[in-house]
Amino acid sequence: MSDTRDRIVLAHGGGGEMTRRLLAERIIPRLANDLLSPLADSAVLAPLKGSICFTTDAFVVQPLEFPGGDIGRLAVCGTVNDLAVMGAVPKVLSLALVIEEGLLLSTLDRIIDSIAATAREANVVIGTGDTKVVERRGGDGLTITTAGIGELREGARIDARRISAGDVLIVNGGIAEHGLAVMSAREGLAFDTDLCSDVAPLTGLLNAIFETGADVRFVRDATRGGVAGLLADLVDDTGLAIEIREEAVPLSPVAHHTAEVLGLDPLTVANEGKCVVVVPEREAERVLVACKAHPLGRQAAIIGRLVESDAPCVELVTGAGGRRVVQRPYGEDLPRIC
Repeated sequence: MSDTRDRIVLAHGGGGEMTRRLLAERIIPRLANDLLSPLADSAVLAPLKGSICFTTDAFVVQPLEFPGGDIGRLAVCGTVNDLAVMGAVPKVLSLALVIEEGLLLSTLDRIIDSIAATAREANVVIGTGDTKVVERRGGDGLTITTAGIGELREGARIDARRISAGDVLIVNGGIAEHGLAVMSAREGLAFDTDLCSDVAPLTGLLNAIFETGADVRFVRDATRGGVAGLLADLVDDTGLAIEIREEAVPLSPVAHHTAEVLGLDPLTVANEGKCVVVVPEREAERVLVACKAHPLGRQAAIIGRLVESDAPCVELVTGAGGRRVVQRPYGEDLPRIC
């Protein structure tokens, strides 16, 4: 049985010796880099050549560790991906930890190690940050807030207003895996499954897509609300209808089965390593080839297209030839998944 020496206590956030030791022994060595190591009140960045993209996000996933990832990997990937889908090259992140008293220090160690490993994978650095400790509350243990800066690549014009009827939609792989993996791991709902979260930094995949020279008109990662929420937003933004083919949407057998068990539509379930790309039909094949050559795009597929309609909506064409309207999720089927 562990004692308080194995866990976070309020004194770790008091700004005294215990705070200094927490940072010096468990956080800074794992994240050390030239920007962070001075521990100044802010990081001093070198000038960027292009326009600057800036984003921020907060992460409240439960459980903190789940099949295929953890809150630390999720925080890095979520912020990196928000920059990458804008056509930016992510450069530097900030990291704010709000730790609940009672969190095992060993759990914190694993999550900080994961943050460091994912930052290396995404080719970004943690340039600045903050750590707070709060009283024991609802059992979340840890929440993370990140912000990120990226350099907009030359020629990137990601704008839903540029989308035209006839443009096609490409998704880079099997959907719904993150949300279903997190839900299957939750206390009281766990069941045997090989499903793992898809959480991953999309920078490399999107680099490959932009390097094709294709006219990438729109990209977004399909996080909360899933693919259905993303497509509903596109209908609102463009005034066009969307037709997707059920048989073309990548979905693994285990994800399909898990969604059925939980009574969920895979199209509405969150992803953390999947994006939807909109390109002119004439350029879709070369984008698809670039996706399939990358580890995160081997199951990439053209799932549908945008069409003119007097009553724009998202329609799913079933394998039997029927049609159903895909609704935007009303609320949140799976709370605290990202």
